[in-house]
Amino acid sequence: MDVDATFLAQAQAAKTASRKLAGLSTSVKNRALDAIADALIARQDKVLAANALDVERARDAGLADAPLNRLRLTPEKIAGIAADVRTVARLPDPVGEVLDGWRLPNGLQVSRRRVPLGVLAAIFESRPNVTIDIASLCLKSGNACVLRGGSEAIKSNTVLAKIAREAETEAGVPEGALQFVEQTDRALVSQMLTLSEYIDLVVPRGGAELIRFVAENARMPVLTGGVGVCHTYVDAAADLDKALAIAFNAKTRNWSICNALDTLLVHSSVAEAFLPRIAGRWAEAGVELRGDERAMAALDGSSDKAVPAGADDFGQEFLGPVAAVRVVDSLDEALEHIARYGTGHSDAIVTEDFSAARRFTDEVDTAVVYVNASTQFTDGAQFGLGAEIIDSTQKTISRGPTGLREITTYKWIVQGNGQVRP
Repeated sequence: MDVDATFLAQAQAAKTASRKLAGLSTSVKNRALDAIADALIARQDKVLAANALDVERARDAGLADAPLNRLRLTPEKIAGIAADVRTVARLPDPVGEVLDGWRLPNGLQVSRRRVPLGVLAAIFESRPNVTIDIASLCLKSGNACVLRGGSEAIKSNTVLAKIAREAETEAGVPEGALQFVEQTDRALVSQMLTLSEYIDLVVPRGGAELIRFVAENARMPVLTGGVGVCHTYVDAAADLDKALAIAFNAKTRNWSICNALDTLLVHSSVAEAFLPRIAGRWAEAGVELRGDERAMAALDGSSDKAVPAGADDFGQEFLGPVAAVRVVDSLDEALEHIARYGTGHSDAIVTEDFSAARRFTDEVDTAVVYVNASTQFTDGAQFGLGAEIIDSTQKTISRGPTGLREITTYKWIVQGNGQVRP
């Protein structure tokens, strides 16, 4: 496949910069990150002006509410992005960490040292904050990056990347370390996936179609995630006040993100006491409850925002003001439901029974498991990582919120004193 000359040059420049980045001092990296955060605040008017054009165009094109919410920036969001960059600057530098080591009988000293991956490419949609999140994490971990955002956020991303690139270069980061692809031609995605000579890892952040396409066509390793069908199970031994607060927050705090509650499972022994309460709270927030037959019976017409669930409602990532509800008779039934319909993203149990909590955490096969807490916490910044590359649903490379250490690898260091192998 022929590769666009400009894009090929960007990938080559990133590869060249990555060799210099690998040995960059922590002090220079931290100074560059602080400079990026300062520049974001100082130049936020330019960012907001560009973002307003993106939002207007996307709205006119009929972009759905969920991606439109992810696209829109505000002064508060920019301040939050800058704060996350500063958090990354304060985190320990993973590069150079000695993982373990030992001395062999022949006197050789063998150790493993953490090193950058090299060049990370990211393909993402609707989320201009991802430009800065990935750029900052790659910088701190010594990786170069090639970023390709969606056409709906091209003006926002172009300005953000320019701000970050200028700030970090002035602070001493090698030129070429941050590459942003300004062309919006979708053919470039296919071209990117062939460049294994220059790109060491590719991360798709977007809908299921994008993730599937990248996973099936990339010639380099792929880190996938982001699609989340998230469950909260209210156990027989749940504190129902806690359950009410958790289920309400998990659904309504932000329903357009991948860690929002999609399905509520409720034990039959507490269904009649609990379901009218959560249905009422959700209805006040504009959430439509789609219940199975037993959930509808427990509600007994008490909510005008409750309707019978359809065949496809369980296993659906709604990304909107809709939640599926099912009544179950046991923890086993809840676990079986999650195993069938879940995507391995984030699942929670609400219970005061230690044994039930232990079984849930041991047996549910998901990246992030919660006991008595909202799934909305699945986020790199919330976990103390500063930001995240992706919320991975894989079991290799990384799982869950992916931060600095997960985008490094290691090399073996063997030190000798003239030893030769007999």
